[in-house]
Amino acid sequence: MRYLSLTTWSLNRLLGPLYWNEWDEKKQEITTKIEKMPAIYTLEELPKLLKQEGFDALEVIHPHFSSTDSSYLQRVRAAFETASIQLFSILVDYGDLSHKDPVRRSADKGFIKKWIDSAAEVGATCIRVIGGEAHPDDKESLKRVSSELTELAAYGERKGIGVLTENFKSLTSTSENCLFLQHHSDIKGLITDFGNFSGVGKKNDIRLTVPYSKSIHVKALRNRDGTINKPELMENLELVRQARYAGPLTIVYDGPDDMWAGINEVKRVVKEYL
Repeated sequence: MRYLSLTTWSLNRLLGPLYWNEWDEKKQEITTKIEKMPAIYTLEELPKLLKQEGFDALEVIHPHFSSTDSSYLQRVRAAFETASIQLFSILVDYGDLSHKDPVRRSADKGFIKKWIDSAAEVGATCIRVIGGEAHPDDKESLKRVSSELTELAAYGERKGIGVLTENFKSLTSTSENCLFLQHHSDIKGLITDFGNFSGVGKKNDIRLTVPYSKSIHVKALRNRDGTINKPELMENLELVRQARYAGPLTIVYDGPDDMWAGINEVKRVVKEYL
């Protein structure tokens, strides 16, 4: 069964500050940078609103969590449970498991494990881990990432959290590398983002990865006049339907205009494929 989902990135200008993480090479540590944004909604208020808008699930980027304190996570969890909205995944937007520096990799892996802990406490089903920023032709880095993902998957298994990776960032920008990690690590599956594959092979990349995907990130290309490229979006969704994919169709809107208008424009198309 396919069902309607949203990522908090689609509302990134409405959910308050974003807590971004980055590596400080000089200090050899992970730091946090705060990007100020209007706080129209809190994360705790979002599940009820999404239920009213006809959504069944949400994927939350980790910078939208204002805290990882237990009391806060329990309040967020209660909000999802009360609204009967599934918190499908936490999308961890930091970490480079392909990095050659073992100090950096170890710190990033520890960071991800803490988010697995938080995912378990907040009631998420899965966590998305970035494959890495190495060049897609770097086979040694690919093997290294498969090993690191296997370790994280085992940790996630103990916590009841499925570890996924996505066609996101350089290393996993090809379906070949996504499938290598699927078959050579213990992850629970992939996320296929329509907007992260490109070029003449895009449709084939989607076709190859969808059968292993636990979530589909429905990102629409835009025409010059700002409207969505509806034919291209429908072609991608048809590939998902042909694969008999069952899971969340998660709308990703990142345009400059009104966020709800953009979400609803894509939503009207997606509903035809549920």
